[in-house]
Amino acid sequence: MGLIIKNGTIVTPTQTYKADIGVENEKIVAIGENLCDNNAKTVDASGKLVLPGAIDAHTHLEMPFGGTISADDYFAGTRAAVCGGTTTVFDFALQDFDESMVDTIKRRDALCAPKAASDYAFHIGVKDVHGDLINTMKDAVDYGVSSFKVFMVYDFGVTDGVFYQVLEKAKSCGALIGVHAENNDMVNMLCKKFISEGKTDAWYHYASRPEWVEGEADERAIQWAKSLNTSLYIVHLANKQGVEAVTKAKQEGYAIYAETCPQYLEFTSDVYKRDDARNFVCSPPMKGKESQDALWAAIKRGDIDTIATDHCPFQQHEKDWGKDDFTKIPNGCAGIENMYPYMLGKANDGVISFNKVVEICCANPASIFGCTSKGSLDIGKDADIVLYDKDKNFTISVDNMHSDYDHTIWEGKAIHGYPVQTYLRGHLVYDNGEFVGEKGMGKFIKRAPHRHKTK
Repeated sequence: MGLIIKNGTIVTPTQTYKADIGVENEKIVAIGENLCDNNAKTVDASGKLVLPGAIDAHTHLEMPFGGTISADDYFAGTRAAVCGGTTTVFDFALQDFDESMVDTIKRRDALCAPKAASDYAFHIGVKDVHGDLINTMKDAVDYGVSSFKVFMVYDFGVTDGVFYQVLEKAKSCGALIGVHAENNDMVNMLCKKFISEGKTDAWYHYASRPEWVEGEADERAIQWAKSLNTSLYIVHLANKQGVEAVTKAKQEGYAIYAETCPQYLEFTSDVYKRDDARNFVCSPPMKGKESQDALWAAIKRGDIDTIATDHCPFQQHEKDWGKDDFTKIPNGCAGIENMYPYMLGKANDGVISFNKVVEICCANPASIFGCTSKGSLDIGKDADIVLYDKDKNFTISVDNMHSDYDHTIWEGKAIHGYPVQTYLRGHLVYDNGEFVGEKGMGKFIKRAPHRHKTK
């Protein structure tokens, strides 16, 4: 063996136990007590939790939006990810008009492959399905990208009819559709209304996208999936009405998956009353306390399947474009380095269990998205391993993060417990505050087709 991690406490979704882990050729090859190989490098994990690397299934790196490009390129974003214990990052490859789905993947991968410091995968953001383009979804699945996303908002969003077509095609070709669910007409109408009334500060970003604007779209999206008896993945769920719709659909036996993000679990719409409110502008926005409580309850009972970040940070001067007009604020916040430590900190504080964190940050995204080599500490899996110190106190600051942005909504957040080492396929990439990996060492993860579960 090339590496043995000894004396740690392994955490799975269902078990917590002491054992050693042996690694060879980037894979886990042994799990047991008193593993020994005189030729192996040995790491003593006494007193530490040994966790799978997390999977962030929702990021926007080098993403053009609102007249600029998100602050983290593929290197900065993936570097930050591994420094927070996330070893696999899903990014969105947004299709151009008249572009096949495989060409979309190849175009985006040409940017990512030379820079990635973590392993990575793609979702395809669907814009154009006219003619034979919709049939190229199957080509993408065969290529190893088995998930797609439709937007019900923005000028590149799809109509309900196109959404329905994409869902139908996905069911037939082994793909999973994710949806950004907000009512576009209502958002546009409310934005125009508030601007015309001189209501221009960041509070009105939330006021133009209140709970029901997202909740109504969640219900509509779920209805299309139910009508086809097919799977659906709702990204960045942030509202109580949507949570209730997901719970109801699950209880009825439909394969509706839900993701939420740390920002919705930590902050409420009160942030839009702050002097720096524009920094918190993202879509959907943070909602009220009742919605936040509903999200935590859904996590605890298993109705929220995954945690991801929607990481899409912008520089302060770009956020400041919207000081006098909230519609000019680039939408997005940082989170890629904060997700796993934040959720593990909640476990350390007793809000949820460490097993639940591993389930929703590692095992569930691996299972849902067909990452067959990721998501758990099992023999034969990639040796993506995080050592976590429950006693380490950490305060988040832009100065100790590993991204390229110049501010963070998490500034000053104190966390009890923190990752101290991250291994990507057995290679040490993060060590006690320092990135020690290499640019370009990340691999493109080809994924299995989605296994549709019908009612």
